[in-house]
Amino acid sequence: MNSNLMWIERLKFNENGLIPAIAQDYQDGAVLMMAWMNKESIQQTLATKEAHYWSRSRSELWHKGATSGHIQKVKSVYYDCDADTLLLKIEQVGDVACHTGVRSCFFHQVSGV
Repeated sequence: MNSNLMWIERLKFNENGLIPAIAQDYQDGAVLMMAWMNKESIQQTLATKEAHYWSRSRSELWHKGATSGHIQKVKSVYYDCDADTLLLKIEQVGDVACHTGVRSCFFHQVSGV
């Protein structure tokens, strides 16, 4: 394995070989979405500099924005202190990350908190 990719071996994937990945706007810090990645999607993301995820519902690699045009250009990738979550700092093309057509998937606010 390429020595630049050795960090992937440190990651703690779940029993299905997946790890959660948070997509965050690299300029304003807004959290746009969460999706799952596996080793293959991480490697595709690094190779293309565009976000690729693993679709649990379709059981296949998913190039974010391939059909909508709302791709995510990856600016940097981080993993957390436990090595069990990824953070992708991205440029969201078209400013729409959510499949519902809005910028962020996190638009349901819980009342009383």
